[in-house]
Amino acid sequence: MTNERYGECAAMSKIIAEHIKAGFIFGDTTAGEYVYLPGGEIGVDEPLCVLETPQSRRDVSLQEAVELIGKLSLKQVRHPLLGFRSC
Repeated sequence: MTNERYGECAAMSKIIAEHIKAGFIFGDTTAGEYVYLPGGEIGVDEPLCVLETPQSRRDVSLQEAVELIGKLSLKQVRHPLLGFRSC
């Protein structure tokens, strides 16, 4: 990976992390997969996000959430219960 490409990925990761911290929900409505930051985690030094699938719900670090959003190609979506934002 070139330095320029690495810089683009790092910048995108920071943007996604800031969107998560702002309460935006990322997901795939067809697959029923969602990643978001619960309201109680806002302002915490090391917040735990939620990875929600039809089978389970588990806590993931902010960094892992950012990686999952990229890996699963998740987009900002409307959660069926929470709406567009988690807080």
